[in-house]
Amino acid sequence: MRKWVLSGILASEETYLSHLEALLLPMKPLKAAATTSQPVLTSQQIETIFFKVPELYEIHKEFYDGLFPRVQQWSHQQRVGDLFQKLASQLGVYRAFVDNYEVAMETAEKCCQANAQFAEISEVPPLYVPVTFFFTALLYKPVDRVTRSTLVLHDLLKHTPVSHPDHPLLQDALRISQNFLSSINEEITPRRQSMTVKKGEHRQLLKDSFMVELVEGARKLRHVFLFTDLFLCAKLKKQIGGKSQQYDCKWYIPLTDLSFQMVDESEAVPNIPLVPDEELDAMKIKISQIKNDIQREKRANKGSKVIERLKKKLSEQESLLLLMSPNMAFRVHNRNGKSYTFLISSDYERAEWRENIREQQKKCDFSLTSVELQMLTNSCVKLQTVHNIPLTINKEDDESPGLYGFLNVIVHSATGFKQSSNLYCTLEVDSFGYFVNKAKTRVYRDTTEPNWNEEFEIELEGSQTLRILCYEKCYNKTKLTKEDGESTDRIMGKGQVQLDPQALQDKDWQRTVISMNGVEVKLSVKFTSREFSLKRMPSRKQTGVFGVKIAIVTKRERSKVPYIVRQCVEEIERRGMEEVGIYRVSGVATDIQALKAAFDVNNKDVSVMMSEMDVNAIAGTLKLYFRELPEPLFTDELYPNFAEGIGKVLKGGKEWTASLLVEAVCAVWPIRPSGDVPLAGAGVPWLGLV
Repeated sequence: MRKWVLSGILASEETYLSHLEALLLPMKPLKAAATTSQPVLTSQQIETIFFKVPELYEIHKEFYDGLFPRVQQWSHQQRVGDLFQKLASQLGVYRAFVDNYEVAMETAEKCCQANAQFAEISEVPPLYVPVTFFFTALLYKPVDRVTRSTLVLHDLLKHTPVSHPDHPLLQDALRISQNFLSSINEEITPRRQSMTVKKGEHRQLLKDSFMVELVEGARKLRHVFLFTDLFLCAKLKKQIGGKSQQYDCKWYIPLTDLSFQMVDESEAVPNIPLVPDEELDAMKIKISQIKNDIQREKRANKGSKVIERLKKKLSEQESLLLLMSPNMAFRVHNRNGKSYTFLISSDYERAEWRENIREQQKKCDFSLTSVELQMLTNSCVKLQTVHNIPLTINKEDDESPGLYGFLNVIVHSATGFKQSSNLYCTLEVDSFGYFVNKAKTRVYRDTTEPNWNEEFEIELEGSQTLRILCYEKCYNKTKLTKEDGESTDRIMGKGQVQLDPQALQDKDWQRTVISMNGVEVKLSVKFTSREFSLKRMPSRKQTGVFGVKIAIVTKRERSKVPYIVRQCVEEIERRGMEEVGIYRVSGVATDIQALKAAFDVNNKDVSVMMSEMDVNAIAGTLKLYFRELPEPLFTDELYPNFAEGIGKVLKGGKEWTASLLVEAVCAVWPIRPSGDVPLAGAGVPWLGLV
């Protein structure tokens, strides 16, 4: 591992040195001409433009020349700490370079505009691009190199025994590098997210994210960049032979030409290929199983090869889930040509992209040559703010794994609306790396101060953030805003709150206010961890149905299937089959409790109550019934056989069989007598038995 990370450093050092050599190439003839009667630049201008560049070259040449033979003659006892310590001690040269950067850029730009001879000389073979581009790249390549070196030092320390002579030297180098980075980060960040374009303006990166693009019916993972004047869609190229990360531009739209309206109202909207819920749930269970295997291998200390192989499988499964799960269309259209469709899982994120683009369209101008497009695409590697696909495999070991269990949320009321509207809210939480809609309030009609006072129970699967969106429901079809070729209700405001594990361990209700666009929504939240929420507690009253053994209920009712199961299933099949997320989206907790009470006392009006309630509340009642059974349908006695069987299927990769078994798991959630969850972290919806 030590040799592998050092080989990567050598490869990047080679590239960096070649850049420095190319930049130094015009400096020699310029210096020679400065002593003649017809100088191209004055000695002062040359000193300003190329300030500290020769010193940077010498530092890295010495580092490379020292590291190369040691890696070539590698052994476990080989020492490299002194080289990193020396390199870190010379970071002060970069400080001087950074301090001079703005002056160097201004001087180079002025000289290029005023002196055609300098402009011609500064087009350095074999790249033939302006010297100003080199300075932009030069400033951030070294800073990125220090960042990378810091990460490499972490890795080297991880694989270097404390007794090894390199250990204290690498620790010292790491300390110096971290201090250097923290001292210049505030100065670097504004410049790092921009690149110079014509007329001395700056094309700044405003937002970037990984998205799923729908291309001829197939889902493709893309990295999307929103700049101050254009929207660019890129594909991350595969890294071959230790080469640095690169992007390939798939297409771009100037913001002046970008629209969310259909170019032709008669144009067919592409069908979104939906992935069945059971397939997504099978992926989630497989992911949870692999995570458990990784933790087991770590505890057993069986070696890094097994863990790396499992992590690779985890990355593949999480990437597949991220690719297949989104189903909400986000369409952008070029007024001069083609339309493009992305799939997003969160209306919150879709609204953010629209807002950012519309805001920038008010003040942008556009021009882009083919050379500038290539330069811009190349610069995306250093400009990007989102560096990794949002997978748990990409999280650091010390990052919070999120919350697992149930979050009860009461949406109380909202204030700040300027005119009476029909208003409702939805709740989203992050799960398996992406956000999903989990709950929806009733529509409160013709009001500026809605009082919903509705409670929801939301399942958390490694969740860290709760989002809320407030909508205006539009019943008048002629007033609907048509975007993306669809009719949508209007978002009035959106906001989010971080789910702090420490604060939520209290188990008491906690009130909070979320502010959004002048609107304030009042919430109460309470968290129950999985080990408490999934323990089966028999009911003390044996006259009802909840918490009572299924054999007792069926014997009393003289039926093979309990009345509550038949009623809920029939009602859901009668009017809920077109609903999205029947069992995933939480129903209103007060409705679920009302139905629970009605079934427990055998209320004859329960069917009338159900016909007036939301389908999600009925599904929630059925889930609650299975959850509160004192013994799961897969009994404690047969549990070991079942767990062994499903484990073999999942490990064998027979996904069609796994998906059938997943349905059973989701419905009954077998719990051991101790209260443990068999597939810890699986966290899938309760959908299967129905």
